[in-house]
Amino acid sequence: MKRIGLIDIGSNTIRLVIFEFDKKTGLDEVLNIKTPARLSQYLTNDLTMTQEGIEVLTTTLSSFKRVSDKFATDELHPIATAAIRQSTNRDDIIKHIEQQLNITMRIIPEESEAFYGYYAITHTTNISDGISVDIGGGSTEVTLFKDKQLKAAHSFPFGVVTLTKKFFSDKPHNDKHAIKDMEKFLIKQFSQLDWLNDAQVALVGVGGSARNVARIHQSAHDYPIGGVHNYSMSAKDVEEVFSLIKKSSRDELKDVDGLSGDRIDIILPAVAVFKNLFTKINATQFTFSRKGLREGYVMHLISEQFPDQFNKENIRQDALYHLANEYKIEEKSAKQRVKLALSLLNQLIETKHLDISKTDKRLFAEGSYLYYLGSFINADSSSPHTYYIIANSMIEGFTHQERVKLALLASFKNKSLMKFYSHETKWLVQDELDTIQSLGGIIKFINALNISQTNVVDRIYLKKEKGDYTLYVFYEGEPVAEEYQANRQKKHIEKILKDKLSINFTRA
Repeated sequence: MKRIGLIDIGSNTIRLVIFEFDKKTGLDEVLNIKTPARLSQYLTNDLTMTQEGIEVLTTTLSSFKRVSDKFATDELHPIATAAIRQSTNRDDIIKHIEQQLNITMRIIPEESEAFYGYYAITHTTNISDGISVDIGGGSTEVTLFKDKQLKAAHSFPFGVVTLTKKFFSDKPHNDKHAIKDMEKFLIKQFSQLDWLNDAQVALVGVGGSARNVARIHQSAHDYPIGGVHNYSMSAKDVEEVFSLIKKSSRDELKDVDGLSGDRIDIILPAVAVFKNLFTKINATQFTFSRKGLREGYVMHLISEQFPDQFNKENIRQDALYHLANEYKIEEKSAKQRVKLALSLLNQLIETKHLDISKTDKRLFAEGSYLYYLGSFINADSSSPHTYYIIANSMIEGFTHQERVKLALLASFKNKSLMKFYSHETKWLVQDELDTIQSLGGIIKFINALNISQTNVVDRIYLKKEKGDYTLYVFYEGEPVAEEYQANRQKKHIEKILKDKLSINFTRA
């Protein structure tokens, strides 16, 4: 186990995140706190950081260092981006911090800032082709990646604070002329990069401004599940958020759900960047990644010490492994459940009783692996706990709809409960629910074949005999509990077969 403290010194906010890494449970946040320092406002016309700004920085770092010490971090990494990077007196600032606090502040170059954002996206989502955008207080980083390989990167010398200062100084946040001038400026800036033009890939937003856009849209539509990581929006959705902010007064913005109070005066320039960039690249979607610069930096740092971690080609499997360990799923039993479940499913497909997509087959295997993980909380209410945990957890590599399907499979108890859970989102049509009922029934039946978690069943074979079906269960050991439970749960397989099923337990 390793604890890493990261202080992200941005132009708008300074944030301390304490990460805990464990090979079994992955990378988790232990603490995430911030203060809206707005360091870029302390830069003079010749880009010198004023003494007042340096004192704000020093006080904040001193406070965060004490917090980090109390959490017993193994390492503390203060990293600075645009505001300090642009300061002509940055060397003096670094020296001052070292003398006062005995910590070394590292300035992240523009290309590295873009790289860490790209690294986080490609290692926590299944988006293969995209353009990332991370708008901070004083700069905006964009990257182009294809097949999860970085192809191009650029840092624009403007952010939400500098755009606000440039176009909205002494003006309302939604001044029409200021908005028009700002959008002309953004279009001109984006036109500098040929690779942005009509790229037709996903636009992936990272950072606080993008997170606020996703939350505002979710709140406006009573989004039924938690989390914004991998949340996707259309051009119409982005325009909806932009229009809402534009038409709202400053006082009305205080009541907009999902909008942080410290971003009220800077949110419109951020949404304008996303909206105009979406149009410029002719994006397929706008997706928010909760993992950005901070996570990318720490993940890259850890991968240098543990090269087998954070495989961008294996995101879903790693995420499920970490989740299973977090909720103490017995790994050998889980793998045995997957093996037997896939065996029975394949036999039902071969006999033409089921026809499912590759995507649903993958979700079926994943649901088998995580089946009833909620029993860690309470065995008597495993099903509802399992559904809630999976549907509302940030599981890397899964879209939100996939997450809900996974939750329904892993929590399957009966048709009534499945319908009750699915009513929360109302995302699935009847054919999809019918498929989940069949697949969930198989998982529940297979779970009965290893109810003692001793892996006594070696293999299973489905055969039609004299008009009826027999499932031969080959075992080693004493499957007393398995035989009882399997006969109780065989009704789920009989629904698929539309026929009676006999179970023949045979010593292997």
